[in-house]
Amino acid sequence: MSQLLNPLQAGSLVLNSRLIMPPMATSKAEPDGRVSPAILEYYREKSAGGYFSLIIIEHSFIQQAGKASGNQLSVAEDHVIDGLKELADIIRANGSKAVMQINHAGSAAAQEVTGTVPVGPSAVKNPRKGGVPHELTVPEIREVVAAFGAAAHRVKQAGFDGVEIHSAHGYFLNQFFSPLTNRRTDEYGGDVLGRIRIHLEVIAAVRAAVGEEFPILIRLGAADYTDGGTTAADSQIAAREFVKAGVRIIDISGGFSGYNNPESNEPGYFAPLSAAVKEVVDVPVILTGGITDAAAAERLLAQGKADLIGVGRAVMKDSQWAQKAIESLK
Repeated sequence: MSQLLNPLQAGSLVLNSRLIMPPMATSKAEPDGRVSPAILEYYREKSAGGYFSLIIIEHSFIQQAGKASGNQLSVAEDHVIDGLKELADIIRANGSKAVMQINHAGSAAAQEVTGTVPVGPSAVKNPRKGGVPHELTVPEIREVVAAFGAAAHRVKQAGFDGVEIHSAHGYFLNQFFSPLTNRRTDEYGGDVLGRIRIHLEVIAAVRAAVGEEFPILIRLGAADYTDGGTTAADSQIAAREFVKAGVRIIDISGGFSGYNNPESNEPGYFAPLSAAVKEVVDVPVILTGGITDAAAAERLLAQGKADLIGVGRAVMKDSQWAQKAIESLK
């Protein structure tokens, strides 16, 4: 029996296989972040046939100050809900579950995109982008936390099956998690528990906005692969706390290394991180990274490296990838 074709349940989210499409930015939204015909067509094509049990929509900004790039999707205002509903309906009609990823770029934002000075946990240079952000005050942090909650409410209103909080790839929440960018001396800094205080507040705000049954996922940049950055051991501590707070699935990726692992390009190159997190939590763990064939996905599942496998770049290149992979296993 194929491991990849086994069903899985995470809280109220029932998936018919272990194959998912992870979030990948397309820059196909309208300039103001509304859903465009191009976005609808892209996800219609990628979800055709329902070969992915779950499709996670690309990162979408929760407020203008957190917009990462031009033509990024928005979850920042109520007027985007109708377009997002159309997007969710297309994916669900094709047979896949749909989850929306919500994000704030923090110091990875650019003033020419947002119209405002980038913000972050500390006034230190962003390792990927180079700029020095405004260091957020505690009241300003609370405003961002509230914006995550409001965005999650819109995701639920639009008919999605769950919401994913983005804390990877050097974006806002990842900036709080990483000692490379979090030098705070208040309750939002210091040890791992201090650095994830904001994550737990975001999870609580999201939970309050969507109710007890709506699935919450988190994408965790589980290592920076840089001296002084986050490690797998940090992520084990963080993941345990996230699950206690109500997260139903943990989606593993890189921190300030982005979606790459500078130490490996093997299929499933984040497997050491997903395996480390899987050891300490009792919720499903997603592994992505360089997986381009069904045999590799099967092997990683059989080895217990993860519970769900995300295939991204291969699907971006070939919309028939998932169909061919599933059919090769039957």
